[in-house]
Amino acid sequence: MKLPWKRSKKAANTVDPNLALDQMTLTEHLAELRMRIIRSALAVMVGFLIVMTFYNPFLQFLKEPYDKFCDANEVEGRFTCALFTTSPMEGFSTRFRVAMYGGIILAIPVLLWQIWKFIVPGLHPKERKYAIPFIVTSVALFLAGATLAYITLDKGLEFLIKFSGDPEDVQQVFQVSKYIGFVGLMVAAFGVGLEFPVLLTFLQLVGVLSYRSLLKQWRLAICGIVALAAVITPSGDPFTLMALAVPMIILYFVSALIGRFVQRRREAAEAAA
Repeated sequence: MKLPWKRSKKAANTVDPNLALDQMTLTEHLAELRMRIIRSALAVMVGFLIVMTFYNPFLQFLKEPYDKFCDANEVEGRFTCALFTTSPMEGFSTRFRVAMYGGIILAIPVLLWQIWKFIVPGLHPKERKYAIPFIVTSVALFLAGATLAYITLDKGLEFLIKFSGDPEDVQQVFQVSKYIGFVGLMVAAFGVGLEFPVLLTFLQLVGVLSYRSLLKQWRLAICGIVALAAVITPSGDPFTLMALAVPMIILYFVSALIGRFVQRRREAAEAAA
């Protein structure tokens, strides 16, 4: 016989997403956070296992920009275009790092969804309808940034290699772990950089920012975006910097236009009411 005041363990650890933030207890907050972290970790683990299983194709894919640079500049006689390791354990640690990077990238839709579901109780019902557009746009922009980083990677390598000195004086031999770390930083920098307009749009939707303030400060914003792109791009070359800064500037104004559209609709609805 089930007593009416008894709740199952599953029900006790489940938080109603319709509850407002101030209606949730501290225990419910912690239970919700724990559940989101566990689901995110499981998603990363699944991606990790996929990349670990198919490591060689992933490594060849990451090495392709370097091979493209070697083929385009015909430097086979002057550079050692093969990657190398310096210790028996480096191969394992590199494989682990590639699998971790890949697992996080593959799990990004799940991670963003879990983040959104965690902050939903703090939003108004009208703001919760943006969940699907938020996830889809965030994933699309991150993948676009990662693709852009991959496309421009050979240009960044070319700048760094040629800037280091004449090939007759400086021989370029890349350690596999260092190369993979460089590629991972480039992908993360471009992916996170293109997520910035999503944050601006979200802040406008919840009323923290307005499109008027964004348009008013556009000169300062452009300078800040260029400075940010210069800081987060690992290569530091002008080509890679502009490849990241230009899309960020364009998306900055796109986010302002979206905020203007939403604000006009909101003002029209209030006037009609």
